[in-house]
Amino acid sequence: MLSVPVSLGERSYPIHIGTGLLAHSEALKALAHGRMVAVVTDSHVAGLYARQVSESLRSHASTLIEVVMPAGEANKGFDALNLIFDALLEARFDRGSLIVAVGGGVVGDMAGFAAAVYQRGIDFVQVPTTLLAQVDSSVGGKTGINHPLGKNMIGAFHQPRLVLIDVDTLRTLPARELSAGLAEVIKHGAIADPAYFDSIERDMAQLRALDAAAMSSAVARSCEIKASVVERDEREGGLRAILNFGHTFGHAIEAGMGYGHWLHGEAVGAGMVMAADLSRRLGLIAPEVSERLTESIAAAGLPVRGPAWPVSRYVELMSVDKKAEQGTPKFVLLDALGSARVQKVADQPLAETLAACVG
Repeated sequence: MLSVPVSLGERSYPIHIGTGLLAHSEALKALAHGRMVAVVTDSHVAGLYARQVSESLRSHASTLIEVVMPAGEANKGFDALNLIFDALLEARFDRGSLIVAVGGGVVGDMAGFAAAVYQRGIDFVQVPTTLLAQVDSSVGGKTGINHPLGKNMIGAFHQPRLVLIDVDTLRTLPARELSAGLAEVIKHGAIADPAYFDSIERDMAQLRALDAAAMSSAVARSCEIKASVVERDEREGGLRAILNFGHTFGHAIEAGMGYGHWLHGEAVGAGMVMAADLSRRLGLIAPEVSERLTESIAAAGLPVRGPAWPVSRYVELMSVDKKAEQGTPKFVLLDALGSARVQKVADQPLAETLAACVG
């Protein structure tokens, strides 16, 4: 087992990464001991992994319930969130209770948000079962739900007590979902570690084939990069925004297409191509850097072009992004491979990028 610490003072927690952890994590059992525990999952994961987690905790918890939400990004809203609150209230869960989120990013975000606001905050644990969630959404304490006008616009920062990553869960992941997770792996190398980016390029075939050693190493390094950024900027006051490389474009694609039509990682993949192209047009990176990134995204099985919408449609959708200031979008751009910045962009280069990278 590999362990990556997230050092946030009294909110610090470990990330445990390995195989066979779902039923044999002593850290998770210790957190559940003597408490009311709600295992929150979705209809896809309930029979695959959530039941295994529940059975491992049943003899340790004073009360254990399971909450099964409908699966998919389209259900990441108030209706599904209330299923969690209804279950907690009906079982009379108190402020000492524990939520264990077992599933992908949608489950983790929603269960984490429920934990953040139920009785003004209770403990929760992330047990991510998709690559996207393992390397990104489960780490850092961002929780929330979507609104029809914007992705993740309603939420809270609420750090988990533990992140438990069992890479064995990736063996049941559809190929499309695996590729979506690789988008965030590529992103971490692009913004923070050129040597890691080199290894991703070299090992892409092994990663897509779920080679255990290559995947465990990539998950651990991505978690280290994200933890390092979160430790320096927990609530996204500045530096943490670089983790949104490709996301301003990507969130616009998700919202414009309707949540669930493009996977988050697919939208981010195309968004990173756009962001790299924009960085090149602004003279921040050489053309070969943009080309390498595009080739890596394509090699991961991800789209490299966005939907063929007018420039005005993209700008309208991006104006709702959380980084926007008074409706004007800001973009995460590359200064070099392994270095990123956040800034506003003039209309002309943005329009040129959109014209070149869609359709």
